Amino acid sequence: MQDWLKMSMADLGRGIASGEIDPIDLTEEYLTAIKAHPFSTRIYARLTEERARAEAKAASLRAKAGLRRGPLDGVPVSWKDLFDTAGTATEAGTALLKDRVPETDAWALQNATQAGLVCLGKTHMSELAFSGLGLNPVTETPPCVNDHGAVAGGSSSGAAASVAFGLAPCGVGSDTGGSVRIPAAWNDLVGLKTTATRIPLTGVVPLCETFDTVGPLCRTVEDAALMLAALEGGQAVDLEGVSAAGLRLAILDTIALDEVREAPKAAFDSAIARLKAAGATIEHIKAPEVADIMPLSPILFTSEAYGTWKTVIEAAPDKMFPEILARFRSGAGHSAADYVAAWQTIETARQHWAARVAGYDAVLLPSAPILPPNAERLMSDSDYYITENLLSLRNTRIGNLLGLPAITLPTGTPSCGILLMGAAFGEEKLLRVAAATEKALTREAL
Repeated sequence: MQDWLKMSMADLGRGIASGEIDPIDLTEEYLTAIKAHPFSTRIYARLTEERARAEAKAASLRAKAGLRRGPLDGVPVSWKDLFDTAGTATEAGTALLKDRVPETDAWALQNATQAGLVCLGKTHMSELAFSGLGLNPVTETPPCVNDHGAVAGGSSSGAAASVAFGLAPCGVGSDTGGSVRIPAAWNDLVGLKTTATRIPLTGVVPLCETFDTVGPLCRTVEDAALMLAALEGGQAVDLEGVSAAGLRLAILDTIALDEVREAPKAAFDSAIARLKAAGATIEHIKAPEVADIMPLSPILFTSEAYGTWKTVIEAAPDKMFPEILARFRSGAGHSAADYVAAWQTIETARQHWAARVAGYDAVLLPSAPILPPNAERLMSDSDYYITENLLSLRNTRIGNLLGLPAITLPTGTPSCGILLMGAAFGEEKLLRVAAATEKALTREAL
């Protein structure tokens, strides 16, 4: 029998469709594995066992009656602890929201439930989603699958760990500046950042709603495509017949290749070589507009984050991890005039970028310039925390500022991903390019 805990969502769904897998047995397999795992409480904030069993039973009955709702009907999934779950605490990794119990599910969770997905539980995360590292001394810090002493990446840290350690076939996360892609990259997963506003944020605890997005962390591009459809209540893009041959891709030289450390750089170069060997045409581009907008990040992100949370934070600041508190409070120092001017610069940059890359199928860059940092050192060395946090999110943040969908794929080197950026609301094309890239990257490294 295949190890269900290592299978892709799509393969699990096919097993359910063929009658080889019963959703009830599959859900029990995951619940048992979660409770037996030594890192269980560092990955899951809480399980939703009663709900999971009820949903699995319903999926089992549908499968036996030939009435499955879709290709993922009966497949379990974990949810980052900022997606509202009716009757189950949703605390967003912070003591500020302890014992917050919503009455209704988040919009995305409602769609996933309608598609037949089984909710396993809620995963730990960076406090209020405001860090790319995944370090959270307030609740728990999930480990990286490749180095248990390192952080998993944030803010969807538990979402990534739940999949990487075989405790869910997919974790649903959110991405504001890299919070799906960094943990996916550091745990050798596929992570899809969607275009802002594509998936409504109703029932999602906000960080910066202007930039907040919903996306899956999973094992394959096929799974990412199926999950996108489930999350938004649509149909998955057809990935048949994809090939890297004939793709026209660009490597972003501006900023994205600066200070990239040895392992991520070597992994990126190897991935590029495999894409070229598979027939892709790859060119280097410079984009001055990227250099123009990167310094605006503190104005845009911290201003909105602090504006959203100021009242709650200042009512009980001692409940917060000091590094996260300081990051929120830094938003108080920016003027409204600077914020408006920053957005005007962003809009102009987005127009220039769209014209510059119109002839390319995707733009490539290393998912992260660094490997996962050591958790103990992050706790004891504030300067190290600040530099590693900012550097971890630097490349992924480019896509957020430009308003693009993006996807990270494993390169085959542990904790090193390659990032593909597409055109705004062009997830379907991006997923096909990613599927072709995934095929090419499975070729033996040159």
